[in-house]
Amino acid sequence: MKQMPANQSPYARHFIALDHFLKTHETLWRPIPFVARQLAWEEEYPELSHWLRQQSLEHAERYQNHPENVPAPSPFNQIATMAQQLSRLPQRDASPISVNRFFNVDIPGRKWAQINAFAGNLDFVGETQHWLDWCSGKGHLGRLLGHSGVDFTCIEYNAALVAEGQRLTQRLQLNGQHQHMDVTDECAAEHLHPQITPVALHACGDLHTHLLQLACSKGCNQLAIAPCCYNRIASESYTPLSIQAQNASLKLTKTDLRLPLAETVTAGARVRQQRDLSMARRLGFDLLQRELREIDNYLPIPSLGIEWLKKPFSRFCQDLAELNGIALPAEIAWDALEHRGRQRLAEVRNLELVRNLFRRPIEVWLILDRALFLEEHGYQVTISEFCSPELTPRNILILAERILS
Repeated sequence: MKQMPANQSPYARHFIALDHFLKTHETLWRPIPFVARQLAWEEEYPELSHWLRQQSLEHAERYQNHPENVPAPSPFNQIATMAQQLSRLPQRDASPISVNRFFNVDIPGRKWAQINAFAGNLDFVGETQHWLDWCSGKGHLGRLLGHSGVDFTCIEYNAALVAEGQRLTQRLQLNGQHQHMDVTDECAAEHLHPQITPVALHACGDLHTHLLQLACSKGCNQLAIAPCCYNRIASESYTPLSIQAQNASLKLTKTDLRLPLAETVTAGARVRQQRDLSMARRLGFDLLQRELREIDNYLPIPSLGIEWLKKPFSRFCQDLAELNGIALPAEIAWDALEHRGRQRLAEVRNLELVRNLFRRPIEVWLILDRALFLEEHGYQVTISEFCSPELTPRNILILAERILS
């Protein structure tokens, strides 16, 4: 077992408390209501289970993004309070960066606000000499950071985005370069050295952890990331970065890493309706397949195109049964089964409110792992929320800097 540093930082102590909380209550957040008809914790907390199962789908939707406000029986409130306390991070409120009106042409308002909030919080002690926009897309962040005259480089895998980004940079007459590159290739490391400041706004999973490892090995004096999509990793289980997390009692799977991403703020009414219809139909079919196969286990279903939702429910189930080699009886009460699927969806979404209490604690656990890794490599690190969760739920900024004497 690797040895941890003798002097524990505040982030290390925070991590220990969070690790204990998540490990102690893992029976509440590991089981997935969509997959399991009965959850282990329901026997321990029957009153809470019964109450949640009686609530409507509208009730679950109302509290989806704020489960801590659900007036549910004990121990829901106690757990919600502890989860909030252990997930609380400092909030930053930087002034927007003022640029001319051409900077945000064709950038959706929400995305531009995220970029501006992120860039406005990069208050390094030392002077930045060259920005590196990691997984840059069209390079909106790089251009904003380079608008004051600092050189910048944007690297991106999508060639079309690289070309468009270069066009936008040239139009604004900025001193920036856009390069077509897979950031996981060895040549990406050539862009990193002490005078380069890499930044990554919502780079997914392995893409941002790879950046952290490269930046440390190449001695970058400054870096800033806002992680996203923790489950976008090559392995089936999470490999901690820091010694502290490697020695932790909690071990996370790729499935566990999806939980922090369950909070959404941008989906419109039409998208939510399609999602609910798809889930209700899948759950209706799930009830049917369990009965017919006489196996009380969830049967995984591949991703289905939107055209599946246009089918009558009976045809939806018949086609799924054929895909899975399940013989259907001649007579099935399709209307009753469809109704049961909708009822099951309401139960599932309300039972998920318990899991949702742990979305932010798991995310902060992952963020602290990254911060501790950087501390172990000699960085001074700050973690904060760079914007409101209404702007983006992935609103945590990790700012790291080596203070040079």
